[in-house]
Amino acid sequence: MKNKILLTSAVTGAGDTTQKNPNVPVTPKQIADSAIESAKAGATVAHVHARDPKTGGISHDLDHYREIVDRIRESETDVIINITSGGGGDFIPSLATPAAGGDGTDIQTPSERHEPVGELLPEMCTLDCGSTNFGNMIYMSPTDWLREQAKLVQESGVKPELECFDTGHLRFAKQLIQEGLVDGDPMFQFCLGIPWGAEADAETMMYMKNRLPENAHWSAFGIGRMQFPIAAQAALLGGNVRVGLEDNMYLSKGVLAKNEQLVDKAVSMLGGHGIEPMTPQEAREYLNLRNPHGGK
Repeated sequence: MKNKILLTSAVTGAGDTTQKNPNVPVTPKQIADSAIESAKAGATVAHVHARDPKTGGISHDLDHYREIVDRIRESETDVIINITSGGGGDFIPSLATPAAGGDGTDIQTPSERHEPVGELLPEMCTLDCGSTNFGNMIYMSPTDWLREQAKLVQESGVKPELECFDTGHLRFAKQLIQEGLVDGDPMFQFCLGIPWGAEADAETMMYMKNRLPENAHWSAFGIGRMQFPIAAQAALLGGNVRVGLEDNMYLSKGVLAKNEQLVDKAVSMLGGHGIEPMTPQEAREYLNLRNPHGGK
């Protein structure tokens, strides 16, 4: 167990959650403000997606991402920015058009998925390390596409967070490392409890932890009611922690949350075990991150 960890706030995601909790931020200003409030509550990292301000749905618009990043960087509150690079991977099966997909299918090329990362150069970005069933949707991230995307991330100098939604994703993430497509000590994120990926339980977490490279850092999150049990288990096993409205709507049963409240609850829970979040600057040194104000 470490006495200091990275605490990530995943502030909005791209799922259909805005109708379930009005506190889910949608506009670039709301997303940036929520990231800033999360940092004030103790978050080390803000993980951000962009949403369409008109519909609340997923946005790939570079200008939306630019506004989010600029607002966070121009604020007086320091936080590491972690941009998703997993957008544009949604394939909705359709018997009428099986090759093209049905309504809601949204597929981007590796270079398109990388564009906000390459243009805005956050300190970190996610890299989803395989395809999986998300309910009845298929998230598509083929291996050769991932190799291309990993290379683009590497060339940008941004630290990839290797997101593993199942055990096979962990195997392929290690293959990317073996092929020289990930620099430095790798950072893994175990994404647990999403239908139909890896289970959100201690046994699965230990299985994945025990198969990491020796020099790896890792984090884990669970969705819904498993957010805080997985956060506690990850921290006690020496990992890092993620909370936020991307993964869980509630502060407690029936009580809708705000991101900063989830961060505050995590800080209090961790403090009871003698664990505290790293400051952004401590984490930059720990992970050897790029300079957020330009240069590598």
